[in-house]
Amino acid sequence: MNLPDPHAFNAWMQSNPMAAMMQDVGAHIKPEAMAQLKDDYLKDFGALWQDFVSGKTPPVSDRRFTSAAWQGNPMSAFNAAAYLLNARFLMAMVDTVDATPQQQQKIRFAVQQIVDAMSPANFLATNPEAQQKLIETKGESLTRGLVNMLGDMNKGHISLSDESAFEVGRNLAVTEGTVVYENPLFQLIQYTPKTATVSQTPLLMVPPCINKFYILDLQPENSLVRYAVEQGNTVFLVSWSNPDKSLARTTWDDYVEQGVIQAIRVVQDISGQDKLNMFGFCVGGTIVSTALAVLAARGEQVANSLTLLTTFLDFRDTGVLDVFVDETQVALREQQLKDGGLMPGRDLASTFSSLRPNDLVWNYVQSNYLKGNDPAAFDLLYWNSDSTNLPGPMFCWYLRNTYLENKLKTGELVVAGEKVDLRRIDAPAFIYGSREDHIVPWPSAFDSLAILSGPTRFVLGASGHIAGVINSPAKNKRNYWTNDDGKAKSADAWFQGAAEHAGSWWPEWAKFLSDHGGKKLKPKTKPGNAKYKAIEPAPGRYVKVKSD
Repeated sequence: MNLPDPHAFNAWMQSNPMAAMMQDVGAHIKPEAMAQLKDDYLKDFGALWQDFVSGKTPPVSDRRFTSAAWQGNPMSAFNAAAYLLNARFLMAMVDTVDATPQQQQKIRFAVQQIVDAMSPANFLATNPEAQQKLIETKGESLTRGLVNMLGDMNKGHISLSDESAFEVGRNLAVTEGTVVYENPLFQLIQYTPKTATVSQTPLLMVPPCINKFYILDLQPENSLVRYAVEQGNTVFLVSWSNPDKSLARTTWDDYVEQGVIQAIRVVQDISGQDKLNMFGFCVGGTIVSTALAVLAARGEQVANSLTLLTTFLDFRDTGVLDVFVDETQVALREQQLKDGGLMPGRDLASTFSSLRPNDLVWNYVQSNYLKGNDPAAFDLLYWNSDSTNLPGPMFCWYLRNTYLENKLKTGELVVAGEKVDLRRIDAPAFIYGSREDHIVPWPSAFDSLAILSGPTRFVLGASGHIAGVINSPAKNKRNYWTNDDGKAKSADAWFQGAAEHAGSWWPEWAKFLSDHGGKKLKPKTKPGNAKYKAIEPAPGRYVKVKSD
């Protein structure tokens, strides 16, 4: 093997897929920056090659290649180091592109997908761990891997967890409660009180309709729903239906009027309270805020408080999701779905998996298929694979008016016959963001403070979109930040003055709810009332419906 020839290198550059990709979007590489990058690459590859021929094992810190199987085989270690060098080179090339910020972000995302897919860990011929297991098991690991792969092909998704270990209603979503109302769009669950007294003001929780609600009620030790009940709240929760063809024409207005506003009416009737503590998670928070603004336009303030977890109100910076949203892509979806149809849950799941391909795709290709391992039982990943459909008209409206045109915060939109002005929501708000969130970047969650008119409090948690939220105090894990001086006008300024705390942020939220809970009352002994009677035990039928 010889060092790379500069002429051959130049020829490779002219024919590589990244160059074609950049031509497609009308971008080009800055010649001076590319020349420096090429010189640096040849120098680094030359040093790597010299270490290899002299018998030195190259240092590799990437966790994919740190095992004894990789480090103990000089050729495998060299392959890993060369791959990482090529990966750094390709990603550095993105920074030399003369393109608009959105074009550059799309190129970066596409190149990252290619880089992650081409890892030597993803192929049996270049993965020494898989080869070693193949020998140790006398071929059994390969047989099991093929069985796992064929099984996943039949299911239509990669198995992230032992799906036989969980069942909704048996060991997931088991907080005691009763379905007290249903329409085609949702079921309403009223949870059984667990304390001698409860706050006068009930709590209505609205999860995202893009996923099943039981992310908030996984198992007793990590259930936010159970925690809220144990803190002395009368908790109601919206369990969205998993849309089929009968809901293919459902709109965003329907989710607001027939969804959240109808749930508010039922909770008001059952509890006898005009004002509720409102809660929204992710797109659930966007729908809740829209509903409250619609009611405010009708002269009605129903929120005693508002909790928004990892929620967009200002869609100016949507992070990496921006690569999926432009005029061409949205127009295509509108052509396909605007007048009816479903956005399949598997397509949404694939999109979110592509945001973290090493963790949610290639890690399982290596373990399940190349090594023949069965995935471990993990409740959060089981939920992650339990996808839901979305009605086409609702999905298209959401993409265009929020992600693409960011009209929600400006007061331009008319929803359910009312002009939506989020500033008219008159309620104290608890806003939460996750520091490593790749779906709702935490500065975007922070930006909600500038939109809402009532007193607001922001809390920042560690980790990502889901793991940051589902962080029970019982686990005593991670940390969070607070800053209550109220003077910070930007996310960066807020963080610079923030205090760090160990453990879960949930007690901060519990105190917020208690401060806005009103008097303490004896809980009602029966769910529902004379008008809204018990239909079935929680978690209800709707959450158990699988996507096709």
